[in-house]
Amino acid sequence: MKKLLLFAAIISAAFTASARSWAPAGDNIMTPWAEDVDPSCPRGEYPRPQMVRNSWLNLNGLWDYGITDASEDRFASEGNILVPFAIESSLSGVGRKVGRDKALWYERSFSLPRDWKKQNVLLHFGAVDWMAQVWVNDFYVGEHRGGFDPFYFDVTEYLLKSGPQNIKVKVWDGTDSSWQPRGKQVENPAYIWYTPVTGIWQTVWLEAVPQTHIDSYYVVSDISSGMLSVEADVSAMKTADQLRVDVLEGGIGYNPSKPSDKVVASAQGTGTVEVIVPDAQLWSPENPYLYGLRISVVRDGQVVDSVDGYTSLRKVSKVKTDDGYNRIALNDKPLFQFGPLDQGWWPDGLYTAPTEEAMVWDIIKTKEFGFNMIRKHIKTEPAAWYYWCDVYGMLVWQDMPNIGDHHGNRSYRGNKFKNFGDARWFDNRSDEVVKAQTNVWSRDSFIGGTDCQVPQVWKENYYREWTNIVNALKGFQCIAVWVPFNEAWGQFDTEVAVDLTRRLDPTRLVNEASGGNYSLCGDIQDVHHYPGPAMNAFEGKMVNVIGEYGGIGYPVEGHLWKISETNWGYGEVMSSGEQVLDLYGQFAERLKVLKGTGVAAAVYTQTTDVEVEVNGLITYDRKVVKVDPARMAIINKSVINE
Repeated sequence: MKKLLLFAAIISAAFTASARSWAPAGDNIMTPWAEDVDPSCPRGEYPRPQMVRNSWLNLNGLWDYGITDASEDRFASEGNILVPFAIESSLSGVGRKVGRDKALWYERSFSLPRDWKKQNVLLHFGAVDWMAQVWVNDFYVGEHRGGFDPFYFDVTEYLLKSGPQNIKVKVWDGTDSSWQPRGKQVENPAYIWYTPVTGIWQTVWLEAVPQTHIDSYYVVSDISSGMLSVEADVSAMKTADQLRVDVLEGGIGYNPSKPSDKVVASAQGTGTVEVIVPDAQLWSPENPYLYGLRISVVRDGQVVDSVDGYTSLRKVSKVKTDDGYNRIALNDKPLFQFGPLDQGWWPDGLYTAPTEEAMVWDIIKTKEFGFNMIRKHIKTEPAAWYYWCDVYGMLVWQDMPNIGDHHGNRSYRGNKFKNFGDARWFDNRSDEVVKAQTNVWSRDSFIGGTDCQVPQVWKENYYREWTNIVNALKGFQCIAVWVPFNEAWGQFDTEVAVDLTRRLDPTRLVNEASGGNYSLCGDIQDVHHYPGPAMNAFEGKMVNVIGEYGGIGYPVEGHLWKISETNWGYGEVMSSGEQVLDLYGQFAERLKVLKGTGVAAAVYTQTTDVEVEVNGLITYDRKVVKVDPARMAIINKSVINE
């Protein structure tokens, strides 16, 4: 016993010394929250708010790291890296690129709580970009491919009976030189393409569970009856076991880590469990009401496993309004969805916000601006981000991170569509909506054409990761629209991808290709037009939206990623926030006209500056809000409500 205590004291002292020596790498601009990063346990919030257990252990912090040739099967430590920040980031404390010919290794030790000895232990990774191989106590545990989805391994059989345990992780990431989804990461950043993100970039954590345990659950709501239909995946469930669902009294800002003790409805059974919520309140941006949810596995009258979560009653659908246009409806009422393109990048943490407070700050500011939606652009976020969107009533359009040539391949694009129908567009030279009949329509290289012919490995990587992303995120209330492709970047088998998305989640709309090649197989036709909003094509059978516009540039001195002529925005660069809002207001008036002729939603580029893009409403370091939020909110709410 004394030896164990001595060992623990030595480990603790060594870790404290290492934490004191950690410092951000490089001289990039930093956010205000960088100084709040605790190297002993960064990003210490519970990582899975939709399914809470009390028995968990956060493994974020300082790990040993090393870089080797990709073929090597061992490494020597080169120092410490702060997990969960990618090695290229300042907050990792390293600030190095890895490259496609190399592998990044991680290693750390940990001790298990005593009361976990009779439990199964799951090792979770929020996200690792891109291919991760994992060893526990030198036993090979498994491999995961995909940089944007959570995964875990049951490591129970690899754990030692006592003493310190060891984890090693080997990561390979080909970035833009491989057939893998990677969003806007490129080896040589420029223009709209950004710094590579390699390795662990979300929380690593352990969880103790009984042998029979709930792996996941999914809830479908029926707002007309107040019914919640709950399905759960349960490991080692016995034939006679039953699932019990307790709906708990909720509210706005419901915290599943502090669950209500008041049950408002309950049901028990096998398979799908249906429970009626009396006098159900519906979730919306104006009233983001969440109900607590407790799901239990019951055996012979005893609870063998239980998790706390939350849900809501809400419905996303497509409706045709009295004016004859298809619109997006929330809870059967048409709602103009209006929000920013949000890329989720940070100058100090790259893919990873320095703290949870920083991450939530972006959502709060978006709400203060008067928006009701965020388009999460070719990136995913930690589960907590979606939880906070649920809490604040922020709808989300979720992109799939693109795969393939980031410029697309023009040779795949030709004039495919005949008899396109009633085409509408906004003439930027006037405030007049032009309407025309056309038999053949094409605009430019982003629209019209055939899907890419791609290798099988490309398809396998895309379908596996998109399936995992949708399954991981479809339980969040905020998700309104799935976006499988963006601007024809690596777009292939569009109809197959749309069909897969609908099978994975039939309760949301599918925007088949935001600004990309249109096959007219999804629910939404989405046009991109810069800088002013325009609808260059209109399809009467679809919901018609402007998926990107704006991008008004305004560089703020002292808050730039680079002091360079390469900083840019769309159109003329402004010199003040007032100028930005004046032009933004003009664009808003155009949107109102377009809204009256069938445009059902719009996305403004963008929330923050990102690297050399200076077209955000907020600077990249989050230290300057470029525009007056109150004035912005008045403009935005007038677009949504008028």
